[in-house]
Amino acid sequence: MTNSTRREPRPAAQRKQAVLDRLRTEEDVWVATAGPEDVPCLVPLSLHWDGEAVWLATRSTNPTGRNLRRTGAVRLSFGDTRDVALIDGSVETFTTAETDPDTVRAYVERCGWNPSSSKNRGAPYLFFRVTPTAVQAFHQEHELVGRHLMQDGVWNV
Repeated sequence: MTNSTRREPRPAAQRKQAVLDRLRTEEDVWVATAGPEDVPCLVPLSLHWDGEAVWLATRSTNPTGRNLRRTGAVRLSFGDTRDVALIDGSVETFTTAETDPDTVRAYVERCGWNPSSSKNRGAPYLFFRVTPTAVQAFHQEHELVGRHLMQDGVWNV
């Protein structure tokens, strides 16, 4: 891309709205965690956004479930390499019994399946509440400056 065809970066408020729209409408999110000895793990999971936090669910014995419990940290990612949204978050873990029934209902409605259902055999599912601590959003290189929309859990916009 030459300077003559360079696009102007989106305003920060527009980028924030794009991230919030994705949280409300996307069905799945890429979930990146680190295992013991910092072995990376990346999986797609269904999500429910409650307006303050992202809710995820996976089996307690899956690498992602173990990593989320062990570290209490996660990076979520939406989009492709030309339309990126990255969300770092702190993680709280809940059994299905500990999870507020309204949250479980909202998750089931949004995701189309119930992690606490008896038909899900094997190790139990856990719910994970991800509270965003940092958010970045950018389209390619021209938006790298100004990509940090949230830091330390506070929106910069």
